[in-house]
Amino acid sequence: MTESFTPPPAAGCRDTPVLKERGQREVFCGLTGIIWLHRKMQDAFFLVVGSRTCAHLLQSAAGVMIFAEPRFGTAILEEGDLAGLADAQEELEREVERLLDRRPDIRQLFLVGSCPSEVIKLDLSRAAERLTQRHAPRVRVLNYSGSGIETTFTEGEDACLASMVPVLPETDRRQLMLVGALPDVVEDQALDLLEKLGVGPVTVLPAARASDQVAVGPNTVVALTQPFLGETLSALERRGARHLAAPFPFGEEGTTAWLRAVAQEFGVSEERLEEVTAAPRARARRAVAQAAETLNRRSLFFFPDSQLEIPLARFLTRECGMEAVEVGAPYINKQVVAPDLDLLAEGPVISEGQDVDLQLDRCRAARPDLTVCGLGLANPLEAEGLTTKWAIELVFTPVHFYEQAGDLAGLFSRPIRRHDLLKLEAAE
Repeated sequence: MTESFTPPPAAGCRDTPVLKERGQREVFCGLTGIIWLHRKMQDAFFLVVGSRTCAHLLQSAAGVMIFAEPRFGTAILEEGDLAGLADAQEELEREVERLLDRRPDIRQLFLVGSCPSEVIKLDLSRAAERLTQRHAPRVRVLNYSGSGIETTFTEGEDACLASMVPVLPETDRRQLMLVGALPDVVEDQALDLLEKLGVGPVTVLPAARASDQVAVGPNTVVALTQPFLGETLSALERRGARHLAAPFPFGEEGTTAWLRAVAQEFGVSEERLEEVTAAPRARARRAVAQAAETLNRRSLFFFPDSQLEIPLARFLTRECGMEAVEVGAPYINKQVVAPDLDLLAEGPVISEGQDVDLQLDRCRAARPDLTVCGLGLANPLEAEGLTTKWAIELVFTPVHFYEQAGDLAGLFSRPIRRHDLLKLEAAE
């Protein structure tokens, strides 16, 4: 296993002082997580309690009419509801009754607040309790906030999964729990690798259906697949589960380190790990190497968006040869990302939160070869001659584990390659 081994840096970024900024932010709100969560949980329905603005957001994010997709919708609050002039609780419960009568296939109903309760004049947690009592055991009703005031882009998934943890059954069996919504093809690859290693039993949160046997207890070992699930992890730890710290499975190195942590926890030998991973590791190295030809020695600047930034910076610097100037994340939970920080060589600014004007000033001064940012910043920066990558694609595209390593590197190499070609054409 030494042919592609890159030693850890002499000094990582775990203890690097973090530049903490609190100002104007440029991120999507947590409601957008519904777009991938409703595809993952096959018998769930997400009812957003909010304004017409929220309905338009989901319509735009999904690229369809709001009721064209069968498992999410919006209960629109009118001016009278927002002013507290109507009995919105009764109206909401009537809407839920009509929804469940019309859709008997629903087994999990999420009431998703688009604003804090003091704004929408509704206590959705109490509404969920009453509706659960009325419709149990056929339907489980939960609630969480996707408010852009309270959450950023990927925190919608974190809030959703955290709301599920208190109602999971108790178990004493020793098990591995994978936590994080992955595309089905990626999840299948992960489960196949774990099966070949002999690790089991393995459960997944979120499960595809409410009837799937997902339980938690003191012998549950949690392996996160997404770095933005800090609240979910805390909720699982309160139920007695134990976190398995590891780099995240992005690229060949990250995937191998993640699998090695699981293998060591469950007594799998290094020889067995090598036997199972040798072929997919080689494929991943070859695929990444093609993109790395374009990325090597290019500078990189991350605006905070998805909380994927630190693991991705580790992947891009160590496996693709990029040089990170700044790595910004909306929140940094060192319990979760410390293993990736250890592998990220000292040098870049590590920033948490955002004051967008100050960060734009630093980005313009650095003139990086590639800037990873949200949609709202990409076009203005492109107009200034900077090459950008939309951060949102990193959440919607399969990027985890060995077979997606080349695709992940390609997401970053294509904008640079396009910029180089346009520059060459202009010179001619």
